[in-house]
This record gives sequence, structure tokens and C-alpha cells, in this order.
Amino acid sequence: MMPTCPAWPKAFADLYRETGCWRGETFGAMLRERASAHGDRPAVVAGDIRLTYAELDVRADRLAAGLHALGIRTGDRVVLQLPNSAAFVEVCFALFRLGALPVFALPTHRSSEIGYFCEFAEAVAYIVPDVHDGFDYRSLARQVRDRNPAALRHIIVAGDPGEFTALAGLYADPVDLPEPGSADVAFMQLSGGSTGLPKLIPRTHDDYIYSLRASADVCRLDDSTVYMAALPAAHNFPLSSPGILGTLYAGGKIVLASSPSPDVAFPLIAREGVTMTALVPPLALIWLEAAAGRRCDLSSLRVLQVGGAKFSPEAARRVRSVLGCTLQQVYGMAEGLVNYTRLDDPEDVIVHTQGRPMSPYDEIRIVDEEDREVEAGGTGQLLTRGPYTIRGYYNAAEHNAKAFTSDGFYRTGDLVRLTPEGNLVVEGRAKDQINRGGEKVAAEEVENHLLAHPAVHDAAVVAMPDDFLGERTCAFIIPRGAAPSAGELRAFLRERGLAGYKLPDRVEITDAFPQTPVGKVSKKALRETITAKLRPLSGIEA
Repeated sequence: MMPTCPAWPKAFADLYRETGCWRGETFGAMLRERASAHGDRPAVVAGDIRLTYAELDVRADRLAAGLHALGIRTGDRVVLQLPNSAAFVEVCFALFRLGALPVFALPTHRSSEIGYFCEFAEAVAYIVPDVHDGFDYRSLARQVRDRNPAALRHIIVAGDPGEFTALAGLYADPVDLPEPGSADVAFMQLSGGSTGLPKLIPRTHDDYIYSLRASADVCRLDDSTVYMAALPAAHNFPLSSPGILGTLYAGGKIVLASSPSPDVAFPLIAREGVTMTALVPPLALIWLEAAAGRRCDLSSLRVLQVGGAKFSPEAARRVRSVLGCTLQQVYGMAEGLVNYTRLDDPEDVIVHTQGRPMSPYDEIRIVDEEDREVEAGGTGQLLTRGPYTIRGYYNAAEHNAKAFTSDGFYRTGDLVRLTPEGNLVVEGRAKDQINRGGEKVAAEEVENHLLAHPAVHDAAVVAMPDDFLGERTCAFIIPRGAAPSAGELRAFLRERGLAGYKLPDRVEITDAFPQTPVGKVSKKALRETITAKLRPLSGIEA
């Protein structure tokens, strides 16, 4: 059965259909139409694999047939944890054709996160590579299976399957399958989250395809576009802004990079004639340094998108002179709203702002802590609703009551201000979340794991400033007896299956936490403490 998720009220759904935002398209039909129009044109390049639109369409059909033969049906959830590869794209479209729902996990997730996704989503299948970046995902799959053997019926492996099912063996003769409805949920993404593990974000065919179309329009995509996915494909940014799916919508070519490092990415740009790609700020800094110090042909690159975290104006100014392309700042969220600087914006706007909403039907409000509109140009919390911004998380009624206003605005948790020209400038976070170079770390989740350590009496995790990543994590610990070392705590968290990017970068031992007037831990005071301690230093000490 298709999962029940919060939907747009009828008046809004009718408006979005009447105005042409929602056109009744589905992802399966979209690929079929593109294959008909662009059959022999290249669609996917990944390593030695090159697929045309026609070949991708056929392979999606054949894989859908094989998954259907396993018993995977409309509405079933499938946790998908594949790296940037042709298999990622094929599996996505095969599941879209089935009406089954990918739950997009990242390659860095480990047993804590994957076990939760499988249980909470009631997943019937889990799809992984055999080995990627030296990590054996089959071992992870065994841990997850043993944790929930009854519900997780299938583990499918791209590569050597071991005792599991080989993805390569599932391709079968196509069969007739019922077409999902455009209003149905197409897949689940993961929230950045500020309270524990990520929430599941239900995206429909209608709303997400509209976001692709709007993104492709703003970013001026067409069938000559060559988009390189350098970031992990499961992230919303490289998936749809305009990303992999937006490029396929426009009839262009996608190039899947196994790594965003200049050693891998720069030769791909030259070989494939890449015109557009996307990075988070720390990677953009690495590219700027690498391009300035080596001879490389980046002449095809027209647009570099930077998003996921705030990009410093000093670095932003260097993009055009060093890389020879236009910078496009992107500020968005997997829950919906996407803002872009426009390609013809003045340089000052591109350098100093994070752009403006891509759709005329995006609604934004900037409010204080009591939901009152701030004065013009003032900084406040961003609220938004629109034709591609969700109305609630999956199976999270209590959280939804806090995360959304009574009239359907999503509380982003971001602090922003609006310029007189209508562009947003992101000033920080109101939620208890660390943005570690574009990877979101929920403080509460890490704290809960730390509290399981026998030598930890209490823990508080906060952001600390970092010139490279923007923010890193600092864990303040009140010990129980002898204080544990930072290395001991990190090893403990790894053993508990926590993703590597969530491990504290620094540990501070303290006797007590500062408190607010109402007796809560003052995270603000802790941030100020670590910031003051780091100020004289040139780097971060662990």
C-alpha cells in the first residue's frame, strides 16, 4: 500500500494544477518520453559505462520486471545506498516504474542510520554496492538484516553479492506494470534533522517534477547540457537542483564522478565536455586551489553551483577568474524550497547573496521567535510553503505540529534576511544543528550516543567555527569518574554504527554546563566558549 503522508490541502492542489505547476507527469513516463525524443543521445556516463536514453529506458523496464518478480510492489519502500554509478540511475527509474519508493541513504551512513531507515520506513529491500571506498557494504547489510530479519525480505548487491541477491541477475523481459499516479509519493529523502535521526521526506511525482522543470528553466538547461554529479547522487542538491534528474528532464547528458577530487573531476570535465556541476563550499575551495596550481582544460565548464552551506564572498569572487565560469549560489532544502542566484545577476548579487526562490508560487515569511514578521531587511527565521515544499514528514505527527505552522508554512530553521532586490542572505541556524561543510549533524543524535558511554555523565554537542568547513562539531562532556579521551569516544561512536562525519571533531571536558534562565543547557554560551578558545589558534585542535 502507498504510505499515507501529509498532503497539500485541496485548494492549494487545485491551484497548482490550474496554474500548470503540476501537469500529471510521472518519472517513469518522463523517461519514456525522453527516450522517444532523444533515443540515441547519451544519457548517462559512469566510468566505462555509457547509456543512451533508449538504453536507459530499456534497462529500467527490465530491472523493474526483475524487482517485480521478487515481489516488490507499488508503495513498498526500498532503502537505496549506492554510490555515483549507472546502477544508481537504473535502480531509481526501475523503482519509479514499479511505483515502489526509494529511500535515499548516503554512502557514509552506517548501521545506526541504515537500521533506523529500514525499520521506520518498513523497508522490504535494501540495495547496496559490494565494496565502495574500501568499505564492504555486505557486512553492513548483515548487521541490518540481523536487526530486523522479518521485514527486510531482500538484500540486493551491485557487484559480488556474496550470499545475497545480485542486482545484475535481476534484469528480465519487461512486463506490463500499473502506472503510479502523479500525486503518489515517488520516493523518500532524508531531512538534515535537528532532533535525533533524520526524518523521512515524502516527495510526489507532481511536486518534484515541477521542481526539476523550474530548476531547468532558471539554470537554462537544454539538450546540450552536460551535468557532472560530483557530490553523492542521493543528496537533493545533485539529484534535482537541477542535478541528475533535472538534466535528464532537459534531455542533456549526466556524468557521474566517482569522487569530487580534482584528480578525478578535472579530467572528466575535459573528456566529457562538462558544462555544469555542483559543489559544497569546502570542495569549491579545493578546486580553486587545484586549478590555480595546475594546467587543466576546464574550458567547457560554464556554471559552477555552490550550495549546502554558506560560501564566503572572498572565495566566491575567485570562481570566475580562476575557473573561468559563472558562479551560481544555491540555497535549498530536501523539504522543498530552492533559491538560485540567476546566471545574469550582477556580480555583487552572485557573490554576496544566496539567491531568490525559483518559483513565482514560492511563498516565504521571515519572522521572529513569536512568528511576527521582522522589519524590512531584518534577520529572522525563514518560513516557506509552495508547490514543491512538503506539508509534513512521513509518520511524524508530533514533529510536524512543531515543524509546520497551522497554515502550512515549513519552519526551515534557517536565519535569513531579505535584500531590497528580493535576494536571501543566510545568516545562520535557529535549529540545534551543525552544518559541517554541507553535511547536517543533529546535535541530539550524537548526544544520545555519547550518553551511552559509561564514562559520560552528560554531553552537549555544538558547532564551532572553521575556516574550511564553515562549522565543525565540538562535544562538551561532563565525565563520570575519569574523563574519557577524544579518541576513546570516537571509537565508541564508530562501534555504535555512527556515520564518520558525525563524530565530534573536538572534545572539551567540563565540570558543568552553563544554563539559560529557565534551567536548560545554554548551547549559545557553549558556542561562545569554544569560539573564544579557538580565536587565537590557526586551526582546530582535537
